[in-house]
This record gives sequence, structure tokens and C-alpha cells, in this order.
Amino acid sequence: MADQLIRATAADGGIRAVGVITTRLTEEARQRHQLSYVATAALGRTMAAGLLMASSMKRVGSRVNVRVKGDGPLGGILVDAGLDGTVRGYVGNSQIELPPNAKGKLDVGGAVGNGYLYVVRDIGYGYPYSSTVELISGEIGDDVAHYLVTSEQTPSALVLGVFVGATGVTAAGGLLVQVLPKAARDEALVAKLESRVASLSGFTPLLQAGKTLPEIFNDLLGDMGLSIFPESQMLRFHCGCSFDRVLGALKILGEAELQDMIVKDDGAEATCDFCGSVYQANSEHLSQLIMDLQTESSVSG
Repeated sequence: MADQLIRATAADGGIRAVGVITTRLTEEARQRHQLSYVATAALGRTMAAGLLMASSMKRVGSRVNVRVKGDGPLGGILVDAGLDGTVRGYVGNSQIELPPNAKGKLDVGGAVGNGYLYVVRDIGYGYPYSSTVELISGEIGDDVAHYLVTSEQTPSALVLGVFVGATGVTAAGGLLVQVLPKAARDEALVAKLESRVASLSGFTPLLQAGKTLPEIFNDLLGDMGLSIFPESQMLRFHCGCSFDRVLGALKILGEAELQDMIVKDDGAEATCDFCGSVYQANSEHLSQLIMDLQTESSVSG
């Protein structure tokens, strides 16, 4: 199945549901960053969570940054996801591997450790909205659901999953179900929904069983007035880095530092943390930057 996002509502609009399949983009991230099994699961879950969170934003160009900073050996996670369906991200220690946890699953919580979840929502104008909550498990899904309840006051259930086999990622994605204010007062409805979500054995087993997102929605909300939006949104791993941006960053270093790079290294190399792309700037590129700085200085003077 292609990577995609599908939205739905239920209970006369009182329940909002969003599902994502992120198998291919998670595999691309694994290959780009040469991720271990547990690092793949951690980053894959966080990218799916970022896309689910960004899906509720309204303005074109809106993005959400999700940063997980724990004291575990993974060294942190940073994900940038957009309303447009693009996502990118990386982890601090891509090679860390741990034994399975007590449930026999990849120990993402142990890799992340104790710490904080930072969320920044950029709606495209004004100051971005930021919030911080303490991690409650390090397993990502629990932590993001905790953030949605405490910081955005929206009762939410979040199921995330990444299955990594010997050949790579074979299933990844997630499901976000939120009870909106108009339905939050219906305690029986909320209890029923909580029970349904709790009964799920996970998200990747559903994908591996051949379930589509509409089928998953129907199993969960089919008797609650489910309405699935007809259009699906394609998702992809995408980074906006470029050679021109790298040159812009190098220019900020100033003439003396650029000249030192020419003398000592005959150029400069920069690697994008988000996507792993490597950019080479030779001495001619750096000399041109120095000339640009000198021109700008003479004009402003």
C-alpha cells in the first residue's frame, strides 16, 4: 500500500479519526540514516505521530516539529512534519541497539529513557506555538497522547507501529482518534471508544493482515455513524535542503573562517542531519562567498 493519510469523523462529528500508512517513508529514513532496529522504530513512530498531529492544522504551509529528548542511549529524536504530507527526521544515535523489552518488542522506551517531549506548531505566520510535557513512557505513542490531553485539552488515543524485518521496514503507520468537545460529555461514548482502542493489538499487525485504513476505521467506528472522507493524501519523506542553502549557511561564518577553510581544507563539506545528504563546496565556491561578502560590505559602507 502507498504511504497515505485518510481522515474520518463519527458520532455526528464528535469524534475525529486520522490514519496514516508510513511504511515506505520510514524505510527511506532507515536507509538514509543507516538506522538500527530500535532507532528505526523510534524515528518511524515519531514521524507517523508528527504527520497525524500536522493533519489538524488549517493554513497551507503549516508544520509541526516534534522533539523527544530523553536520557537514554538513543540521544533524542527530531521530526519535522507538514500539513502537505511531507516529513523528515533523525535520531541522535542511529546505531544503538537494545535487547527486546519484557513484551518481546523493540525497546523504544529504554532507548529514549526519561525526559521531555517538545512540540512546536508553526501555522505560517506570527510566533509558533510551543509546548513541553514530561515523557511518561518513552514509547512515543503514550507520550504524544499525553501531550494532546494536557497541552491541547483534547482526549486522544494514539496507536503507532513500526515493524522492521531482516529486509527492512515492512509495515509502519498509526491511528489518532480524538473526542471533540461536543462529544466529550457523553461518558458512555467515551468509554466505548476507549475500550475499542484498548482492544487493538497494535497497528502494524492490522497492516500485515491486509487491512486498509478504511477497513480499520470501520472496525473501530463503524457503528458510531462513521463518515470517511473520500480523498486520501499521499505522504513522503522530503527534505528541503539544497546546495544554495548550504552556501548561505557557510556565508554566515564570515571572511576569516571561509579563508581558513580554503587554506586548510581546500573547501568544506556539510551533511544535512535530517536527510543525510552530503554537500561539497570547493575553494572556488568559498572564494565566491568571500567576494560576495566584500561586495556587500563596500555597498553598505
